[in-house]
Amino acid sequence: MNSRKLVYLFFTTLVIGAAAGTITGVLLDTETYFSGGFLNFLFGTLWMFGICAAISLVAQMGFFAYLTFHRLALGLFKSVRLWNWVQAVLVVFVFFDLIYLRYIAFASEDETLWGYMVMPVLLLVFSLIVAYQKQKETNKETFLSALFFMYVITTIEWIPALTVNAVNESKWLWIYLAPLLTANTWQLLTLHRLTREPNKK
Repeated sequence: MNSRKLVYLFFTTLVIGAAAGTITGVLLDTETYFSGGFLNFLFGTLWMFGICAAISLVAQMGFFAYLTFHRLALGLFKSVRLWNWVQAVLVVFVFFDLIYLRYIAFASEDETLWGYMVMPVLLLVFSLIVAYQKQKETNKETFLSALFFMYVITTIEWIPALTVNAVNESKWLWIYLAPLLTANTWQLLTLHRLTREPNKK
């Protein structure tokens, strides 16, 4: 990995994550963007792009923090299998917390636990798909690490939106998630391609 590849990863992640968040924001609030003329759409879109670019930076910090943490954990546990088991347990723990803690914090009297399961389940399914693709392009030992990153680290990065009631009940919950998921997916599936030796496919 050289500086040129790092710069490429940084800017592509920034743009792709910001674009995903902007598209999500526009689609979730078409009336605001399309009802005030071209300038309203232009400046509104640029404003949303800037916000989502900042969220993409959070995703990049989380990614490189995880890479460092992953290496430290491998040194601590001295076994890829043991570290993978720990990551699997943490995925289950975060999945439970993402359902139950949000239910405790935000549910009204007429809401059930089932309504708070949709989002964590969809995020888990998406994370499993990305982890499978990572495993397919590299090796089977990367599956749980990829799943852990996509589910646990993305959830940690998502906490600022999850813990604010005004955000939790609005479109901003999804606008915040879109650049995180897109940026993390791009980083995870691009890194091994950038670090792969030129003579390898």
